[in-house]
Amino acid sequence: MSNYKFFDHTADIGVEISGRTKKELFANASNAMFDILIETMTIKVHQPKRHKKRQRTVTVDGKDPEDLMINFLRELLYWFNGKVGSSAMQDNGVGNKRLKAKLMGEPYNKKKHRLKTEIKAVTYSA
Repeated sequence: MSNYKFFDHTADIGVEISGRTKKELFANASNAMFDILIETMTIKVHQPKRHKKRQRTVTVDGKDPEDLMINFLRELLYWFNGKVGSSAMQDNGVGNKRLKAKLMGEPYNKKKHRLKTEIKAVTYSA
């Protein structure tokens, strides 16, 4: 069973995310966002040197868990626009109003990553 599913929405794309823990929920949200943005192709890319993984530790605040999720996804979108081709999250702590996490990703490579859909903004939906 998938940890997220897409549905049609008037704002373009809706995503329903599930997780047994807050850490899992936020990690699945990160995976869903990058699934919308990028397709990682399975072709072999011959590179003279291995690219270093990019890492970034973020602390995100929100007034409640929903606001925290939106702010976290906005931070991921900002990070992606800094030329990250994929992402994974290691939890350092997820609460109701604050998240601290280490984000890891690889540099964008047009031979390996295909842009699928542009996300201009992360918004709330009822």
